[in-house]
Formats: sequence, structure tokens, C-alpha cells
Amino acid sequence: MYQILKQIIKTGIKTETPPQADEAMRLIEQRLQKEILDVFGGALAIRMVDAGSCNGCELEIHAVNNAYYNIEGLGIKFVASPRHADLLLVTGPVSRHMEEALKRTYDATPEPKLVVAIGDCGCDGGIFSPDNGGENYATCGKVSNVIPVDVAVSGCPPTPVAILQGILTAVSAKK
Repeated sequence: MYQILKQIIKTGIKTETPPQADEAMRLIEQRLQKEILDVFGGALAIRMVDAGSCNGCELEIHAVNNAYYNIEGLGIKFVASPRHADLLLVTGPVSRHMEEALKRTYDATPEPKLVVAIGDCGCDGGIFSPDNGGENYATCGKVSNVIPVDVAVSGCPPTPVAILQGILTAVSAKK
């Protein structure tokens, strides 16, 4: 115990410097807020569906919801039911056992509905079989093989800024 305390005193306090304000991020946020207000009347509800991913994309989606990116401050919230959702955020290649669940979720989402495929697996099958769109004995492949997709955000995993840009693109296209 003494050695640990001695090491702490010797090392001192080490922290990271806070990130600098990103002007591009601020402009994206302003544009996104305006588009959401125009299309959905003030708020955007997102239902996130994991159709069989490795959870890398989910970690980045959770980062979008943290205090730095503050997606809720833009009037965007995550909801538990597709009946309350305006946009489906789908990750991963659609595994065979999730195919019917994804179709039902899509059908339960009221119009005007948007679908954003997140990550390389959701966009083109990713590492699961890039030669044939990710289709194999265990997966249906990319999300667009199962339901219509409005926007595909590639990356393994995509950055939170790319996810925000994908949401903005989907909302702008619906306008």
C-alpha cells in the first residue's frame, strides 16, 4: 500500500486536456436542428435495432448520446418502441433469426419513416462475406436485403460525427 501511495505522489495528477470546440460539429448540429424542426415538427425519435452486429457500432451510437455530442440537446431521443419512432438505426448484417423481427419493426414504424444502416456490415455485409453482400447460411447480408434503406453510413465502426451526418442526410432527404 505504501508503494502505491508513493507512486501516486511521485506521478501527480495526470488528466487529458478537454477537446477544443469543433466548428464543423456546431454547424452540423445547427443544420440538423433546423431540418428536424421542418420535417418532424421539433423532435426526432430513433429506434435502434441491433440485427446481429459485433457491438462496435453500438458503442459509437452510445457516444453520440454522451455529453460531448449531446444528441438529446438537438431534439433527438432514443425510444423503446418502433411505434414511437421516426427513424430506424440498424446495425450489423441481418442475422437469419433477426430477419422477421426487423421486418416487423419496420412495419410497426409509422410513416414518414426513415432507415439508416450503420457500419460496413449494415451497408454491404462487411467482413461476413464481402463477395456476395454478406449473405451466407447465418446472415441475410446487408440491411437493404431485408428492408428499404434511406442512408448507409459506412465505417467499421463509423465515428459519431459520421453517424450524425447520416441522420442529417436521412432527415434532409425526407424533406
